[in-house]
Amino acid sequence: MIKRLFPVVLFLVVILGGIFGWKYYNGQKMAAMMATPPPPATIASAKVLTESWQPYLYSVGSVEATQGMFVTTEVPGQVKKILFKSGQKVTAGEVLLHLDDSVDQANLEGLIALRKQARLRFERNKKLVKERSVSRSEFDDSQAQLENLQASVDAKQATIHKKKIRAPFSGQLGIREIDLGEYLSPGAHIVPLQALDPVFVNYTLPERHFDRVRVGQTIIVKVQAFADKTFEGRISAINPGIDPGTRSVRLQATLPNPGNLLRPGMFADIRTVLPLRDDVLTLPRTAISYNPYGESVFVILDEDSRRSVQRRPVTTGEVRDGQVEIIEGLQAGDEVVSAGQNKLRNGQTVNIDNSVQLDERIHGG
Repeated sequence: MIKRLFPVVLFLVVILGGIFGWKYYNGQKMAAMMATPPPPATIASAKVLTESWQPYLYSVGSVEATQGMFVTTEVPGQVKKILFKSGQKVTAGEVLLHLDDSVDQANLEGLIALRKQARLRFERNKKLVKERSVSRSEFDDSQAQLENLQASVDAKQATIHKKKIRAPFSGQLGIREIDLGEYLSPGAHIVPLQALDPVFVNYTLPERHFDRVRVGQTIIVKVQAFADKTFEGRISAINPGIDPGTRSVRLQATLPNPGNLLRPGMFADIRTVLPLRDDVLTLPRTAISYNPYGESVFVILDEDSRRSVQRRPVTTGEVRDGQVEIIEGLQAGDEVVSAGQNKLRNGQTVNIDNSVQLDERIHGG
């Protein structure tokens, strides 16, 4: 029995020995490969620079006219003459509209005649009262009548004057809302009028920025209608209090508008200019690796005439024109990998070839 089992056992020992020997050989070969350092990776580099940056406070707001209203009438009447065109520019005091005043003119003539008669009676009684030919009360009555008629004449002249509707300030008219012959009631809208040069821009900032703004500070404005243009103005007023609902402070800036490009109601992107910063550390945006656990860079180290890389966490700030502000983690002059990070690990040796940097940026290397 044992003699018959011996060949089987021997066969199994040979097979298992071969398998374990093959695995041992492969393990030794893999260990040798792992012990061999990988070839240096080719990367592009950039140094941490110190730059001067102009910081801003960003906000949005709206353009408003420095003066804007609907031209209206204080007195009722029928439209007799329209002396303006829609969209016309006008100056302060320019007559825009005549209401029919023929009845008022006739009434005024009657009042003037009565006033003339009252004045004659008053002058006569003035002489006679000195001679005691009329009583003092009769003289007083004639004086009161004259003054009453003078007041009536003044009131009627004021009414006639108000039937000539004038522009209260210089600006640009909108689209007229009345027609010739139409009867207007007091307060009826005639035409909108806006003063367009200069204009206001109203906006808000969070209360934490209250101590960083002041009257006279420069702002830069962009509007969607003129995306390639910027408009500059200055803060002209700051609300003294903070809005308790939004915890924000309201500001108003005044902007010159000689071409009337800015119009009331436009949505405005606003940058409030802060003092210049001269010590901002920056890197190209491509040098930053963005991960769920934070941002990092590969710092290039020179050790024993060989270059290697080490991942280092950094704190970043504002991004501007492809450059990222480095708040913490690096110093001026540090050299980091700006392209080729995806193929790197800590301690890996590298060769620097900045001629490939552009291609790496395009392909997201």
